[in-house]
Amino acid sequence: MLRFLSYTAVTGLGRGVAAHTEALANRRSALLPCRFETARLDTMVAEVEGLDATPLRADLAAYECRNNRLAQLALEQDGFGDAVRAARLRHGAARIGVFLGTSTSGILETEIAYRHRDARGALPAALDYRRTHNSFSVVEFVRSYFGLAGPAVAVCTACSSGAKVFGNARRMIEAGLIDAAVVGGVDSLCLTTLYGFHSLEVLSATACRPFDPERDGISIGEGAAFVLLAPGDQGVALLGIGESSDAHHMSAPHPQGLGAQMAMQSALRDGAVAPAAIDYINLHGTATLANDAAEALAVSAVFGRPVPCSSTKGATGHLLGAAGALEAVISALALERGLLPGSAGTQTVDTQLAAAYRLQPEQAALKRVLSNSFGFGGSNCALVLGVA
Repeated sequence: MLRFLSYTAVTGLGRGVAAHTEALANRRSALLPCRFETARLDTMVAEVEGLDATPLRADLAAYECRNNRLAQLALEQDGFGDAVRAARLRHGAARIGVFLGTSTSGILETEIAYRHRDARGALPAALDYRRTHNSFSVVEFVRSYFGLAGPAVAVCTACSSGAKVFGNARRMIEAGLIDAAVVGGVDSLCLTTLYGFHSLEVLSATACRPFDPERDGISIGEGAAFVLLAPGDQGVALLGIGESSDAHHMSAPHPQGLGAQMAMQSALRDGAVAPAAIDYINLHGTATLANDAAEALAVSAVFGRPVPCSSTKGATGHLLGAAGALEAVISALALERGLLPGSAGTQTVDTQLAAAYRLQPEQAALKRVLSNSFGFGGSNCALVLGVA
């Protein structure tokens, strides 16, 4: 059985698992008024403190960008880097894969380059698109950081990316191509993201309020989350993975959440876990009117009973391509620390949504949890995690 041998995260809430556990236990949010770069939008974001002052390792300076600095910062939390190095010694560099989700990757570098175009409009020759912007940049950086030589994949399926990488890694391990995998997601703030969602009119002016009757949009955050995934008999187990693509609309969810239903049902079947055995659901819960309503319908259809659930995006902001990886880590710490997260930002629960939604964090002996991640275009993924 595949296990989380090590895991970590860095977001606006702090660095490492302990910081996230403390923040979630106290319903703390990292969202603050947006002052990122040149953006002056009426919205709130969750920035990682001290990120701009974090230099890359000298031998990897060619990968310099905010996204790779964020990845490096997370790689050395919670002993994660040491765990990967130990796995490399045990299995060999070619037997460890890297599978990461991202959406905008290092696009901020190209945004900055556009400000320095020459008289003909050409971008500066110094812009290294491959190492500092391309979606594969962060994968190549992490691979180089540890000297790994196994299969390496960047998954870019919008907000399901950081969850779908678990499927990529498991298939490679089950096929016998690798023995372990560095799995996760990294997404940093950039102007393209902020103004893009502003143009879609889905940015909230306040901290987002998932499943609240007054919810009016998302709040964007940045962060990185990593898991060392390998067969084992200790640690949080990856029990089931479910993926679907409903292709209902390029940005809106299916109104009844049919693709979301399929993903959850597939994950439960894959893990041979009955719906009644799920103790908590980490919802995708973006705090848009359409997403929360569709997800509530999907959860009700699959489980047919009130299952304790919440969205942690009011605490961390929406990490987009890294959201699924972060929320897998949050689900793992919930299992190991007996913490059912509440929902920062949400004031009251929308009575039109049939869900056992939790506002306050609770201590609970959790055995099986499900984490949802749904992306633009109807790309859906659900993960079932558990402990013995």
